[in-house]
Amino acid sequence: MEFKRIIDPIAFITKRSYFLFGPRSTGKTYSIKKNLPKYKNCLYVNLLSADTYLRLSNEPGLLSQMIANHKMVVIDEVQRLPILLNEVHNIIEEKKVKFLLTGSSARRLKREDANLLGGRAGSIHFFPLKFMEINNFDLEKYLLYGGIPRVYDSDEPEVELDSYVNLYLEQEIKLECNLRALLPFNRFIKSAALNNGELLNFSNVASDSEVSASTVREYYSVLEDTLMGFMLEPWTESKKRKAIQTAKFYFFDPGVCHYILGSKHLDRNSNMWGKAFEQFICLELKAYLSYYQRRKKLFFWRSINKQEVDFIIGNDVAIEVKSTKKIEQKHLLGLRALKEEKIIKDFYIISDDKIERVSEEGFKIIHWKKFLQKLWSGEIC
Repeated sequence: MEFKRIIDPIAFITKRSYFLFGPRSTGKTYSIKKNLPKYKNCLYVNLLSADTYLRLSNEPGLLSQMIANHKMVVIDEVQRLPILLNEVHNIIEEKKVKFLLTGSSARRLKREDANLLGGRAGSIHFFPLKFMEINNFDLEKYLLYGGIPRVYDSDEPEVELDSYVNLYLEQEIKLECNLRALLPFNRFIKSAALNNGELLNFSNVASDSEVSASTVREYYSVLEDTLMGFMLEPWTESKKRKAIQTAKFYFFDPGVCHYILGSKHLDRNSNMWGKAFEQFICLELKAYLSYYQRRKKLFFWRSINKQEVDFIIGNDVAIEVKSTKKIEQKHLLGLRALKEEKIIKDFYIISDDKIERVSEEGFKIIHWKKFLQKLWSGEIC
């Protein structure tokens, strides 16, 4: 199956240099190589090539000679050779060349205190397949198996997920992060999957994982650095109702999360379906903000009295997510509480309810497909 990706990664560096980070097998290299012929003055350097890696390891200055008259350069898997970033920095300054620097982990760059170019490069993330990139989108399939291209396109998605997750654990987690033993981490990652999208409680996860709370904090840092997931911070601007300060953690793909949990199917009426649907919308929002370089952060809101809204974009848009086929008054309670703060401008509740309407309070009730179409066309924010 051919997927038409929303962004052309190389197009970003027609104006300035960028880091492009994304988990393994999300399609970074494929998308770059597919678009490369459109750019006659763009050099592609693949650090997964043993010969290229060894030559540049021994002689980083060779990069400048390789560039010659090229005005744009893609360096794939730059985290394999962090020292090369010093040369990149120098070339940007002296030759005004623009770079796209891709990677599937930031862990090694942080560990080796790599040169991150001091603001001379922007940052974008590459994600698994999004709703608008898949023809005949199958929600049930996506919620269970996720959007990693080779998994979604496979006749045996469980086998592909097995291979993917185990390769990630061995190559990204064990090798890149210098973990002495994988068994405690394996216990942790299952507990993290169980708590996907929930308020973080390091003590509870530590108890489940049989490690200390400080180790759990470090393990979550490992997941973030290897792009297996991200923290969603709370929105704390509310005054009438004090907001909690605790973050949530989301895995980057629902299929990976369900593989870790051993889930074989999803019941549409189950809590697991609802959590996966919420995660799906969260990932769509996060990808949209990154791909279109919207300078707004994604948050969630929860008061100390447990009123909650799933997602807030900046101070502008509040979004409540329900997997139900029929929105009722009880589903609007969180949005009502948040509206009293008189800060947020637009309020949406998205679900599987196909009757689009506006409530008396001005809340826009909209089917999830219509909402995502509006989102990706720039009509939401």
